[in-house]
Amino acid sequence: MNKTAGRRRWRRIGDREAPAVESILRNREKFCVGASSRFLRRGERGNHVWVLDEAGHFNALLIHWKQSLFPVFNGNLNTPLPKFLSRFLFKVHIHSIQGLAQEEFSLEQGMSALGYDINESLDYDLMALDNPPERENLSAGPPGLIIRAPDITDMDALFELQSAYDREEVLPAFSQFNPAACRLNLEQIVKHERIMTADYGGRLVGKINTSAVSFTRCQIGGVYVHPDFRGLGIARRMCAEFSLNLFKQGWGISLFVKKRNTAARRVYSRIGFRSAADYRIAYFRD
Repeated sequence: MNKTAGRRRWRRIGDREAPAVESILRNREKFCVGASSRFLRRGERGNHVWVLDEAGHFNALLIHWKQSLFPVFNGNLNTPLPKFLSRFLFKVHIHSIQGLAQEEFSLEQGMSALGYDINESLDYDLMALDNPPERENLSAGPPGLIIRAPDITDMDALFELQSAYDREEVLPAFSQFNPAACRLNLEQIVKHERIMTADYGGRLVGKINTSAVSFTRCQIGGVYVHPDFRGLGIARRMCAEFSLNLFKQGWGISLFVKKRNTAARRVYSRIGFRSAADYRIAYFRD
C-alpha cells in the first residue's frame, strides 16, 4: 500500500498553514488574483479555504467566497475533489465557479456529477500588464474628456452606468436584474475598491474600477462606456490612465475579457496588456 496516497486528503486550513498557502498563491498570482484576494479576506464569516494535503505538501487549493468557488489546482487536472463537497453543496448554494479554464472545467465536471447543472459558461482571455501603458493612449478620446475620481454627487449617474454594465456584461442570461443588489454592490465598490470615471461635457459617460486586490496585483473590472459615446477612444484613455496610476503605486495589473468581445480585447492590447491564460466562469441557476 502506498503510504503517501493514504495521507492525501483535503482539509480546511488553520492559521499555521496560512503562510504556506500564501506562498502557493504568490507563485501563481498572475493567474489567480481573484482567488488570492478572497484568501486575504478569508476571515470573514461563512467563507472557507481548503488545501489538498499530500504528506505535508500542499498541492491544490479550493476557496469558497460567498456563493462562488475558486479552484487553484496548480495545473494538475487530476486533482481529486474533496469527499465532503457533496455535503457542503447540500448546505451552501453555489452560484458560480471561476478560475483558469482547465482547472475550472475540472471542478465544473465534478460538480455536475454531484447534480449541479451548469446553466451558462463563459470563456475569457486572462490578460496582464507589467509595464506602463503605451503613452499614446493617454491622449486618446475627444477634447475636454476628464478622467477623475467620483464624488458623492456622482452616485446616481454611476448607478446608471453600473446598472447598464451589469445587464450587458455580468448577469447570466437566466438572471433578472436586481436594482437594490446593484446599488449595494456599487456602494461596496466605491468604499473598498479603486474607481475612476470618464467625464465628458459635465456628464459621466464611463467608469472603471478594481474588482480584486491581491498581494502585488490589482484586477481591473467594471469597464463600461455609455453606448452613445463608444468609438471615441474613451475606454482606451480611461483604462490607460487608470492602469498608469496603479502602476505608479507599484501594482501589477490583471483582467479577464470575454473572448467574443473583440473590441475590448483590441483596446487592452493597444494599452499593452498581453494574454496570459484562458479563464472560465460557469454559472448555476439560483
